[in-house]
Formats: sequence, C-alpha cells, structure tokens
Amino acid sequence: METEFIAWLRQRLPPHPQLLLGPGDDAALLRFSGRPECLVTVDLLTDEVDFRLSESDPRRIGRKALAVNLSDIAAMAGRPLAAVIALALPRTGAFELATKLYEGMLPLAAEYQVALAGGDTNCWDGPLAISVTLLGETTERGPLCRSGARPGDAMVVTGSFGGSILGRHFDFTPRVREALILHQRYELHAAIDVSDGLSLDLARLVNSSGCGARINTSDVPIADAARALAQSDGGTRDALGHALGDGEDFELLLAVPPDIARRMLAEQPLDVPLTLIGEFVTEPGLWQIDAGGDVRPLVPQGWIH
Repeated sequence: METEFIAWLRQRLPPHPQLLLGPGDDAALLRFSGRPECLVTVDLLTDEVDFRLSESDPRRIGRKALAVNLSDIAAMAGRPLAAVIALALPRTGAFELATKLYEGMLPLAAEYQVALAGGDTNCWDGPLAISVTLLGETTERGPLCRSGARPGDAMVVTGSFGGSILGRHFDFTPRVREALILHQRYELHAAIDVSDGLSLDLARLVNSSGCGARINTSDVPIADAARALAQSDGGTRDALGHALGDGEDFELLLAVPPDIARRMLAEQPLDVPLTLIGEFVTEPGLWQIDAGGDVRPLVPQGWIH
C-alpha cells in the first residue's frame, strides 16, 4: 500500500520553492539557508478524541490536521513553510482513506503556500491517528510568545467563541494572515491561539507572563453556535459558558498596550472583528467582571490533554 500511496502522492503534490526533494527518499530536502529563525510545531490527532471517522468526511479530518498546526504558527506570528505528515491507518480501506486525508490537506496547503514535504504511513489494527509537524519562520519583528503580557495591557481577541463542535472545529480559518498583519502594523506583547478553551488558554498565557487577567464577560463575543448549543444541551452550560470553555475555536488572544489597542479597535484592519474583552493585571489568577461590575474568580475551563 505504501509504495502505491507514495506514487499517488508524488503525482499530486505541486512544486514548492523551498522543497528541493520531497516524498520518496529517506528525508525531505528543504532550502533554509539565510532564512530567519525556524518555528516547529506538531499536533497528533486521533479518532474518537479529535474527530469521529465513522461520522466525518476524511477530507475534513485531513484539513483539520493541517489547520491546527497552522493556528500554532499564527499564534507565534510566523509564516508557515513546510509540513511532514505521519499516518497510522486502519488496515481496511487504508489507501482510499490516505488519499482522502491528503485531498483535504492539499487545498489548505496551497492556500497558505505550505510544502507537503513527506512523512510516513503505517497500517495497524487500531484507529486512525494523524501527526503533522509544521515548519515555519519568524518575521523581521521576531516571534510572539505567551510570556510577554504586562499588567495594564488590553486583552483583545479575534472572532467569536463557543459551539465549535457543531462544525467549526473542522472548518475554522487559521489566523495566519491576521496575525502577520497585526504583528506588522502594531506593537503586540503576547499571543496564544485559543485551541482548548478561552478561559483555559488565557490562564496559560497569564501563567507564562507572571501576571493575572480580568475578563469582562459581557464583552466576550459569543458565536451563534454557542447559543444554539446552549439551547439544545438541556441547560448544562449557558452560551457564555460554552464561549469560555468549549475549545477548538482557534482564534487569537492578544496582549496589547492599551493605546495601541484603542487604535486597533478603531481601525479594525482585518476581515474578522477585533474585540476588547478585558485587561491584564498584576494580581495573579483569572477574574471575571459581570455587566453589573461585580468581580469574582474565574475558574479556567476547557480541554485538558
């Protein structure tokens, strides 16, 4: 199966300026000489955890496997360059499944000019697992990190949150272009992509930065899907709860100097809205402020790996 799949893949992969030698040899050969610092990220997606193969189009699964890595590069305000993919395929229908997974990745790779440089495949008696390793590069302004938030910084987010399980976890737009535009035009202190839940990823950012955060819950942009989910799940969690803890929104959460944030919000330079939802503070921990001004602790919620 592997020989046939590599042959199929080599016919489908387009040329890429950084890729000198692609699938079919013992390693890929990439042109990196004289380039900026290299970013490397990897995500492992597995059946029944990140998707259900029995219920999902493999093309959407393949797209997601690449997209989550693109979101990590976006969080660092980097440019994606090349990916290598490892597949552990169920024995039955392995070739057809592998080709459909790549058919989902190919359009996204072309959109973001990513070379699919190769990887590895194997068949086994277990469920589907996909591991994508993505290489990127920093811009001349360097990377954004989680550790740069400062007390007094504004908390700004892209897009809206919650309810991703209704479909957006497959079809989200990695905020690569958005991060590059914001990093080029404005001073940003820190960033993280919201992959595991807005409150949980905010907690990770403040822990890395050695500060705390106050979030104005009435300002959190709640996705329509979060409201729909709140209405359909029997009151288990309200729409705000879904927005704060559902995960897999893959939006950007930014720490921005307050004067810069005011300019960003006034200019709205992206196709997706920017929203001010709080501020970073000296006191450690997370705090929520409701519409009436009451302040109380916010317990982080989200997906714990």
